[in-house]
Amino acid sequence: MASNKFEQMLKAGVHFGHLKRKWNPNMAPYIFTERKGIHIIDLHKTEVMLEEAAAAARQITTSGKRILFVATKKQAKDIVTASATSVGMPYVTERWFGGMLTNFATIRKAIRKMSTIDKMEADGTMMTLSKRERLQIARQRAKLEKNLGSISDMNRIPAAVFVIDVTKEHIAVAEATKLGIPIIAMVDTNSDPRAVHFPVPSNDDASKSIQVVVDAITEAIRLGLEDRAAGKDKPAPKGEKADATATEEAPVAEEAPATEEAPVVEAAPVVEAAPVAEAAPVVEAAPVVEAAPVVEAAPVAEAAPAASEEAPATEEDKK
Repeated sequence: MASNKFEQMLKAGVHFGHLKRKWNPNMAPYIFTERKGIHIIDLHKTEVMLEEAAAAARQITTSGKRILFVATKKQAKDIVTASATSVGMPYVTERWFGGMLTNFATIRKAIRKMSTIDKMEADGTMMTLSKRERLQIARQRAKLEKNLGSISDMNRIPAAVFVIDVTKEHIAVAEATKLGIPIIAMVDTNSDPRAVHFPVPSNDDASKSIQVVVDAITEAIRLGLEDRAAGKDKPAPKGEKADATATEEAPVAEEAPATEEAPVVEAAPVVEAAPVAEAAPVVEAAPVVEAAPVVEAAPVAEAAPAASEEAPATEEDKK
């Protein structure tokens, strides 16, 4: 880091903290003194901790990972947007959606929806819709672009988060802490630095102060990207190259042709077992003799007409 960094921070007002009555006791190790009711930050400690944060950012980007910039306060929006864009890093400056890290799958769905609308405009599908529908989709696309356009190319959870104001961005800090993501942050005298892995004690309200710290982190990221590009272009050492060549020339599978020259004698065919004699057929049981039909009873003779019936009377009897 440049030798005049201390003077640069002093001119930018990085050492000015908040009012004494608003301080956080956890910031006591980083406070130099108090003047006119305002805490003064120790810039010597700030310089050392800024170097540590810059080294961490450089190491992360050298490994090919990405850092998410988070700054939704008015003083930092333009600064963070310009800096993050210059190094190709994602950033959030409009609004932090709850679950942007812990529920990243849902955020990706919203980004894919924005891409789908772009495809509809490209292939002419939008023109087949009514004017009202086109207007609604255009408004939806503008809203998604405003809130998620800066992270549209972020395909996975970032390796680290760079936060400007820990107190204002407490939701982002909480989500990063829950997922175990390293946090680099500007911490003022009214903030709690315990949740931050690489705190930078500094004034997070003045635009000049924010510019100095953001420039230092951005420069470290740029150097990390250059180191990664140089590492890809750099040829491998001779020893490693020779070992790699030897490995390619002598693959393990091709070094043992003995198996092909001496084929294994095929085993003699197994003699099939003699077929098992079939069991003698079971003699069928003799058919059961059907019972003789039951002789029907002889019809009962009708009874003779009752004797009580009298013979017809003769004429003599009538007389």
